[in-house]
Amino acid sequence: MRILIVGGGGREHAIAWALHRDAPDATIYCAPGNPGTEALATNLPVNATDLDRLADAADAYGIDLTVIGPETPLALGLADRLRAEGRIVFGPGRAAAQIEASKAFAKDVMARAGVPTAYSRSLTSLAEALACIDRHAEPLVVKASGLAAGKGAVVCATRGEARAVATSMLAEGRFGDAGRVVVIEEFLEGEELSVLGVTNGEGLILLPPAQDHKRLEEGDTGPNTGGMGAYSPVSLATPALLERVEREVFLPTLAQLAREGAPYNGVLYAGLMIEADGTPRVIEFNCRLGDPETQVILPLIEEGLTECLWQVAQGNRPTGIRTAPLHAVTTVLAARGYPDKPETGAAITIPAPLPDGVTVFHAGTRRDADGTVRTNGGRVLNVTAVASSFTEAQARSRDAAGAISFQGKVFRRDIGWREAVRQQLGV
Repeated sequence: MRILIVGGGGREHAIAWALHRDAPDATIYCAPGNPGTEALATNLPVNATDLDRLADAADAYGIDLTVIGPETPLALGLADRLRAEGRIVFGPGRAAAQIEASKAFAKDVMARAGVPTAYSRSLTSLAEALACIDRHAEPLVVKASGLAAGKGAVVCATRGEARAVATSMLAEGRFGDAGRVVVIEEFLEGEELSVLGVTNGEGLILLPPAQDHKRLEEGDTGPNTGGMGAYSPVSLATPALLERVEREVFLPTLAQLAREGAPYNGVLYAGLMIEADGTPRVIEFNCRLGDPETQVILPLIEEGLTECLWQVAQGNRPTGIRTAPLHAVTTVLAARGYPDKPETGAAITIPAPLPDGVTVFHAGTRRDADGTVRTNGGRVLNVTAVASSFTEAQARSRDAAGAISFQGKVFRRDIGWREAVRQQLGV
């Protein structure tokens, strides 16, 4: 099999790593890939949003299966373009990808499907947005409706803060086109959980649940980011809760998308808030594998990943995958200034050999002509550790992250702190 992975971040490195492990005889290409994927695949100098050149590459390299990693090419209709040319593609079409590309669309779908979520209003007028905020309880959330690289949701402690955020989006263009519609939403309390399902729109397999840490600083403080680390599995996600999530969230959403002429194929990501009484409510949907959740979920899959993606991409129900009874933790190493103005260009040193069970996935890196690997983005590396216990995986990930060096390195040492508390309390 000849597989093309579209994208060049940590998620795509993890996908390449997992597919290579599952199907070592497959020939893998990454567009554009990164220095980490070089050892697993042939990197193609094609941007993930260049639909014409990606279609040409699929032809030129005789690609059997295309796996689209990031949300932007999905929202641009890459899956539709390739399918129209007879290609087998894992990832939703443009209509279904609106579930992430437009938070306003997602809210409408959830309302019609009866999916539990936060009360919200979607607005395009600054005057209407400010009036809505002035009537809203504190705290509240202001979101850019469009794609904002995971940084478009702002939790506001006060209405004054919310007014400033809405003004920055609607009047000052903070997120460009992504912020032309804002969603003003009630603040949900509880514990966040990421649940991802592989689906052809009807059949569904849930992957191991994960929990990520979106805030920059320890103790879940500081600004929102695309994610500073994650772990899987999560003891909060009992079989009973996951059954409820499947029944109340995934199946109604998939059915509603089909009714609206947007049948789903690929991975549907549900970002959930689990309230104190155990009720799951949707914070957001993503139309692809999460980042950095992918970096802890895929290492736990022992067998069947390639076949599952292949079957779904052909429109068939997902086939079974086997997961290992292990624990995974990933720690994100970010650049100084992330998420607003990350510094780039610092040389990176990764000790070798890596400790047992530790894999470093490249995210924002580049390689100079002389072979030096340098920082090239906000989130630079994902340090993933797999072990027989959560405590060991957490320690290995944290220690390995500390051993990697580059100027301005930023990372959290408390990834999985809620799980650690639960274990200490024996709950």
